[in-house]
Amino acid sequence: MYLHPSYLPSIASFIVLAQQEVIWDLSGTYQKQTYRNRTYIATDQGKLLLSIPLIHKGKGGHQSYKDIQIDYSVPWMRTHYRGIETAYRTSPFFEYYEAYFKPLFEKQEQFLIDFNLKSATLLGQCLQLEMPKATTDSYQKKMDPAVDARFLINSKKPIPYAATAYHQVFKEKHGFIANLSCLDLICNLGPSASSYLKTEVLPI
Repeated sequence: MYLHPSYLPSIASFIVLAQQEVIWDLSGTYQKQTYRNRTYIATDQGKLLLSIPLIHKGKGGHQSYKDIQIDYSVPWMRTHYRGIETAYRTSPFFEYYEAYFKPLFEKQEQFLIDFNLKSATLLGQCLQLEMPKATTDSYQKKMDPAVDARFLINSKKPIPYAATAYHQVFKEKHGFIANLSCLDLICNLGPSASSYLKTEVLPI
């Protein structure tokens, strides 16, 4: 199964990672408004977007995903971590897993793709899931749908996925919010998160 690396990958992406043998697809042109540089968490105000600022190379220029660089001219790492801490500090397992994912926001990576692979690895450690080592650099526009999960990178196209509800900190206030960053699942379910991922069914 092929996946694009994303920022603190979604639960849907981790369902694939938990159930399938995955190859990271590092190829292709960077596309805006995707999970490549964004993720969602659940806060007391509801669903919150965390977006990594990027260095843009002129107007209308097409860049390879591998060449996209992160903009550190604004303190977004501190802002994102504070947002995560505020959202999940009262969750059952935040304190236990904080040491795993906090380092993500302490060291700068030049390229977005490297940062995304690191974020997946850190969440994978929380879940005790070994992350894929295989990668591909050559872009294939058409691929057998049975092995193509790259569409999960698209943040504007809802996945027809009936997620099993689980405990969320602000569930009573906002209802269950599906397919957030897998960070949400980890902070709320802890060691049970891996079992959840292995039993969910995606329409792919």
